[in-house]
Amino acid sequence: MSIDLERLMQRADALLARLEAVLPLPAAAPDWNAAIAWRYRKRRGAGVLEPVRHVATIRLADLQEIDGQKERLVRNTRQFVTGRAANNVLLTGARGTGKSSLVKACLNEFAPSGLRLIEVDKADMVDLPDLVDLVGDRPERFIVFCDDLSFDEGEPGYKALKSMLDGSVAQASDNVLIYATSNRRHLLPEYMKENLTYTHTEDGEVHPGEVVEEKISLSERFGLWISFYPFSQSEYLAVVAQWLQHFGVDAARIEAARPEALVWALERGSRSGRVAYQFARDFSGRSEQ
Repeated sequence: MSIDLERLMQRADALLARLEAVLPLPAAAPDWNAAIAWRYRKRRGAGVLEPVRHVATIRLADLQEIDGQKERLVRNTRQFVTGRAANNVLLTGARGTGKSSLVKACLNEFAPSGLRLIEVDKADMVDLPDLVDLVGDRPERFIVFCDDLSFDEGEPGYKALKSMLDGSVAQASDNVLIYATSNRRHLLPEYMKENLTYTHTEDGEVHPGEVVEEKISLSERFGLWISFYPFSQSEYLAVVAQWLQHFGVDAARIEAARPEALVWALERGSRSGRVAYQFARDFSGRSEQ
C-alpha cells in the first residue's frame, strides 16, 4: 500500500470516528424494574429513557363527569393488558377536562398487571421506530404517551407518527400502543381556504380535497377517538365538590363554597376539571389557616 493511500485511509478513519461521536445513538435499555413510567429524552445526541420517580397518583375514581370517556379508555386498556386486540387512542376536546389525567389513572389502575408508560415529546417522534424496537421483546405492555400533541406544517415527527400508526412496512409489536391527547381533532392547523378544495358531485356528494385528506389521514389512523366536552355549571360544581371532599372539606363548607367556585371559573373563562381542582386546592389551603 502506498504512503499516500495509507494516509488517506487514516484520515477517513478519523473522520468516521468524529461522525460517530456526533450522530444520534439509539436509546439503551433502562432498568425496567425501576419505575412504571419513563420519559424519553435526548441527552448529547443519544436517546435516554429516564424513570419517573414520582408518578401522578390520580385514580379512576377521582375523575368525575366523564364516565363515558372513562369506560371506553378503560375497556381498551384492559383489552390491551390482557393480550387481546386493542386500538391506538386519540383523546381530543376541551382543555382541562381530564384527557391526560385519564391516561395517568389507567396507568395506575393496570400497572400491577404489567402496564408501563413512556412519555414522548412531539420533537422526538422521529425516534418512535427505535423506541418500539427497544421494547418489542419485553413481557410488559407499553403505552407510548404523547400529551398535548399537535403539529405545524412540515414537522418531521408528523410523518414518523403516521407511519408508526399504520403505513410502515414494519408492523409495530403487539405490546405497544400509542395514546395521544390534543385540543385539535386532526392534530394539524386548519384554515378557511382549505374548504375551497372540497368538490361536489352532481348528486351533491362532498369530497374533501387533497390538503384536507392529508390532515385527516393522521387522526383517522387512531383506531379509537374519545372526545371531551366543556362542563356545564352543574358538572363543574359536582367536580368541585368531589375535589373539596378529597381535600377534607366538610359538607357544609362545600355547599358554602359554590358561589366562590363559580366566580373562580368566571375569572378564568372556563369550567373544567382542571379549574375545579385548582379552586379546591386554593379553598382547602385557605381553610387550613
